Amino acid sequence: MASTSHDIPMLIVSDSSSSERRISPSWSIATLKAKLEPVTGVPARSQKLSIKIGSQASVPIESADESVEVGAWKLQAYAEIRVTDTRPPGLRENYTDVSAVEKFELPQSEYETRTDSVLAYKRANKLGRFDPSAPEHEQQKVAESWREVEDRGVQAPRARLTSAAQGTDTRGTVGYIGLVPEIPGASGPWVGVKLDEPTGKNDGSVGGKTYFACAPKCGVFVRAARIEIGDFPVLDDLDDELNDSDEEF
Repeated sequence: MASTSHDIPMLIVSDSSSSERRISPSWSIATLKAKLEPVTGVPARSQKLSIKIGSQASVPIESADESVEVGAWKLQAYAEIRVTDTRPPGLRENYTDVSAVEKFELPQSEYETRTDSVLAYKRANKLGRFDPSAPEHEQQKVAESWREVEDRGVQAPRARLTSAAQGTDTRGTVGYIGLVPEIPGASGPWVGVKLDEPTGKNDGSVGGKTYFACAPKCGVFVRAARIEIGDFPVLDDLDDELNDSDEEF
């Protein structure tokens, strides 16, 4: 928008945009709508305008004659002009949904040859999998995970537990202890838990491979460090005595 010293800075707000623009009081309503169309994406004929100054109530900017100058509404600096789209929701463009936007994907073979990538930086500085000592560090992590299983006394199949991984006091029995290669980026042992209630994520299967059997959503895999072994009874929400106890888990 071309501006002059008489233009007034104002906030233009719509459902999908918010920006500061300079508005000339000499513009007609029709001119203002035409200039706001590329700013908001709302066609001029579908715009309903209103102005809000400070804490005052919004006032419609409308007239049967759209040649009326918008200065008739006594524009003030940084007042808000809201642009409402009067079209049915199904006809409005959704500028915030990027799921349908075609995305550029660089082939892996070409990415690996670039010198300005994160991969190139890691390779040059011997970080991550390019660190000569990476295999040794990974072996240490796996060994520590197995020690955690042993130190916590995790046993299958009858051990009772509470699971911090669920965010609440969740209980069940150990159904599996060991590696789960199907979990991306994971190494070391996992503890498969048969939960008492269907608050889990699976039925004891990961990636189509079954590690233990349980009902749907009664299975979950957690690290040994995130569980506590003990003779815990099944929780009963209707048992006031159990709910009110101060038993430590």
